[in-house]
Amino acid sequence: MQGSPPLSYRFLTALLCAVCLTWSTGAQGQIAALDGRAAANAANERERDYDQLARDVDALERELGIIKRVVKLVTPAVVHIEASPVRGSGQRSDLQEAGSGVIVNISGKPFVLTNRHVIKHSSAPFIRVQFADGNITRPNRIWSDPQTDVAVLRLPDTKLLAARLGNSNRLEIGEQVLAVGSPFGLSQSVTRGIISAKGRYNLDLGDGDVRLQNFLQTDAAINPGNSGGPLINLRGEVVGINTAIASNSGGNEGIGFSIPINAVIRIAKDLTTVGHVNRGFLGVTLDSLFDDRRARSLGLPSLSGTRVKSVEPGSPADRASLKPDDVILLFDGIRVSDMDHLISLVGLTEIGRDIPLVVYRDRRAIELDVKIGDAPEEDALN
Repeated sequence: MQGSPPLSYRFLTALLCAVCLTWSTGAQGQIAALDGRAAANAANERERDYDQLARDVDALERELGIIKRVVKLVTPAVVHIEASPVRGSGQRSDLQEAGSGVIVNISGKPFVLTNRHVIKHSSAPFIRVQFADGNITRPNRIWSDPQTDVAVLRLPDTKLLAARLGNSNRLEIGEQVLAVGSPFGLSQSVTRGIISAKGRYNLDLGDGDVRLQNFLQTDAAINPGNSGGPLINLRGEVVGINTAIASNSGGNEGIGFSIPINAVIRIAKDLTTVGHVNRGFLGVTLDSLFDDRRARSLGLPSLSGTRVKSVEPGSPADRASLKPDDVILLFDGIRVSDMDHLISLVGLTEIGRDIPLVVYRDRRAIELDVKIGDAPEEDALN
């Protein structure tokens, strides 16, 4: 039978156990302390994140505060329009076209700007204009221009709060804008975006009458019912009239189009003062069959611009020394894409303006200046 371990051995074993227990307890305490500090650090970091978020939100609120101020300034001048089509018998149809409009001052008098397609099937007695405060009135006179889709309404009340006009020529791609209107009948709706592009033309708007196109493109949400409403810059100024969207679904897909306000106001002034629009006029016949083969035969490396077939004697083009077979490459610094593009640019240019041209002639580019004339009168729809 084996005897008990010596006393010294039992003492060392007990001592070793005590040391291990003490080390284990201390380690656990250290781990707990470390865990506590980590939790405290995490909590402090979270608080710092909240503080930074608050600062970021304050900065964003300051930015959004500008938008709120713009909306507060502009929305009282935005109206909702409902137009009942008129049957051939002169009776009102039960169907309604709905859109938007904006009150502006033209020659010191308030008018509502909108799109022709909003009211083109109706007449003044069958058009309702609803103000931001809910009051409703009817126009006592309307004008419209088929080639630009601009319409103007005169209201009985001459003391209306008007929106301020901006300068659409100064807009830059990337500039922030707001669209205000009545999408799907939801009046006073505001969306935000940027100017995505300028000078868009050749758009299929479902209305062959709209031949003169030089649209602003925006990704601010525009939907059915926004037509005729204003596009606003962050200074609270109207810079465009929202007109159309490019969409496969019929709803917003981030591509909307707006008529530049400078063109709208010039058209509106003509309509309300002389009853028709004075179109810019060059006095040339353009080659509708100008193609790559013809361009190369004239010495151009690729198809560009539009070819002049003939020049009307005594016209602005004649006085500027334009000649048959000239290819107009630039109009007022804008690269001319094709015949339709030049027609739009000339037709939308103010009468009497001196416009620089870059023309390709005899295998070299030359510069000419032309003073835009007044095209033969075209009656506006009244």
